[in-house]
This record gives sequence, structure tokens and C-alpha cells, in this order.
Amino acid sequence: MDRELLERQMAELPIVQYEFFETSELIFSSRVRYVCETECPQYGKSWACPPGVGGVEACQERCQRYPHALLITSMTEVSDISDIQETLSTRGPHEELTRQVNSLIRRQSVETYVLSTESCAVCETCAYPQEPCRHPERMFPCVESHGILITETAERYGIEFQAGGNIVTWFSLILYQ
Repeated sequence: MDRELLERQMAELPIVQYEFFETSELIFSSRVRYVCETECPQYGKSWACPPGVGGVEACQERCQRYPHALLITSMTEVSDISDIQETLSTRGPHEELTRQVNSLIRRQSVETYVLSTESCAVCETCAYPQEPCRHPERMFPCVESHGILITETAERYGIEFQAGGNIVTWFSLILYQ
């Protein structure tokens, strides 16, 4: 992959910060999955979420088939960060940004596996669990659904994600080979 070309192209996009690193540096933990199971209303309702994505070990194995990673962030402001519905309603622009970056990488004939913010909003109603995903090429599972401690990765690379106030930081991981 021509990283210099990609970085020039990404400079034209509203990415706040990004970092390239090796996928082997990701930290996987079943603690993250516990939060999905106990706190997320999407648990068990989408192919992009547990248990539809598989166990943490299966997710780790899938991710590590792609040796390289690109972490991108974007930020948005909401009127009340404690309002989860309002916060989640701001994911759309970040998902589009993720699609754009993924497209730039794939144009270089690079295979990718993308994790983002979605419990998946591609379809109005997910086919899970009765039928396979209708749009697997457009569905980006949630980073946390794979048991990834993304904040530890961000901290390791100096990526700011606690801007304070009512600022939401969105993360995406584009794994590639």
C-alpha cells in the first residue's frame, strides 16, 4: 500500500487524528464484551454485535488475519453528552468518513476488514438471526463488539479522545493486508 498517497488523500477528510500500527498490538478482553452484554440495547439484535459477530477469541483470530491497522477518529459536539440517543444519532458522518477511508485503501487493491461505531444501521431492521446479513460489504461491526480495548490503543499512540464538555470522539479501525 502506498501510505504516502493515502495520507495525502486523508488530509482532505475531516479526520481528527489517525495512527498506523500492527494488529498484533491490539488488546482483546472479554471485559469489553461484558459491557455489550449487560449495557447495550443492541446486544443480540444485529450481525454487527455480539453474539452475532462470534466470541472474543474468534473475533481476535479474524482481526489478526490482517497484520496492519489504521485507527481514525472524528469528533462531534452534542448538546448533552449524557443523552445516549442524541450521542448515537451523530454516528452517521463518522460512518461515512470510515467508508471513504476504506474506499481509498481498497482502491490500492488492499484487502480490508473494518470495525467502526455501528451496531449497524444499514438496514432499517436487521435480518439477525433468522437470515444472513443482507449487506455484509457495507456492515462494519462495532470495535467493542470484538472485545478490543480501543482506548488503551489510543492512549498508547497519544490519540486524544477525552476532549471534555459535550464532545464525542468516534473511533474506527481499518485492518488490512
